[in-house]
Amino acid sequence: MTLIYQSLSVLGAIYFLRILNVSRGLVMISFSFFALVIIIQRVWLFHFLSKRVGDYLKKKVIIIGNKGIADSLVSSFTKHPELGYQDFEYIVTDDFADNNLKLNLNELLAKTPDEIYICYKEMNMESLDKLILFGDQNSIKINVVYDVISSRRGRRFNFDDLPIVHLDSQPEANRKIKILKRSFDVLFASLIMLIGSPVFCAVYLITKLTSKGKAFYKQERIGKNGKPFYIYKFRSMYVDAERLGPQLSKENDPRITQWGMIMRKTRLDELPQFWNALKGDMSIVGYRPERRHFIEEIAKKSPEYQRLLSHKPGITSLGQVHYGYAENVDQMVERLRFDLLYFCNLNLQSDVNIILRTVKVMVQGKGR
Repeated sequence: MTLIYQSLSVLGAIYFLRILNVSRGLVMISFSFFALVIIIQRVWLFHFLSKRVGDYLKKKVIIIGNKGIADSLVSSFTKHPELGYQDFEYIVTDDFADNNLKLNLNELLAKTPDEIYICYKEMNMESLDKLILFGDQNSIKINVVYDVISSRRGRRFNFDDLPIVHLDSQPEANRKIKILKRSFDVLFASLIMLIGSPVFCAVYLITKLTSKGKAFYKQERIGKNGKPFYIYKFRSMYVDAERLGPQLSKENDPRITQWGMIMRKTRLDELPQFWNALKGDMSIVGYRPERRHFIEEIAKKSPEYQRLLSHKPGITSLGQVHYGYAENVDQMVERLRFDLLYFCNLNLQSDVNIILRTVKVMVQGKGR
């Protein structure tokens, strides 16, 4: 319609003001032809999207809740086949609560839905939280009919007159911030590895000469979406330091070499992690990645930790600069609130501030 209005304005000016030396009849014929081409193009495009793209983007949808609301939603879906909402299943219940819904999440996962729509006039928020977390962990979109819920934050869109909101267990950073953050990670990591190459070489040689074993150390950590990856460090402990099982480092830890203590205080042992950032396993700023053993222990005390796993871990973090190193699970839980706060207010300015504070810790030798 915008193109038609603009064309009508231009051709109207030509017609009435005689800006160009052309006949009025030719102007009318030109406009009529242009309008006809636009209409034919739109009809063909809609037909193509409905028949071809709709099949290509076909999605399996499960609708849970009030049948009246669900029927209205399906009616809207059928008007827009180009969106791929063609395969849907009802789970009709009158109340959204654990004791009434009796929804087996494993059975729901077995149905392999792409999206789940929740349609209720009243909701049990505890049950909703569980379903949202379930969606995050299994890459299933959880959507709620917007006018039946007001206490959550999400991305709103519409099907005809029905407003819908897509929910996550935490606000999702917009695409622009994600692209900027990744670009910043690649640029910053590349510069550090290039400019800091003499420091890398010096730390490598000193580590190799001051204790037996390899200079580099790798350990499996859990990253974005719960996927394991290998984190790289300069070795700061004696070989076989964890032969008795996973242990957190503590003050005056006898497993740490003398040179390793210096590296930890200045955080030089973490320089190889810029390679992890360049590969995409980590970000420059995020949350510190943990081993699966400790994640399970943290999650028992604070299930909110699962929210972090929808993001990349970082070389440094808000929790690390504000709280410091955690020596036990209870301290990890306390530090968690800082990292959750960081992801609720994601922006590049906060990344730069955290990096500057990390440099200050390195210069002052207050790392551990």
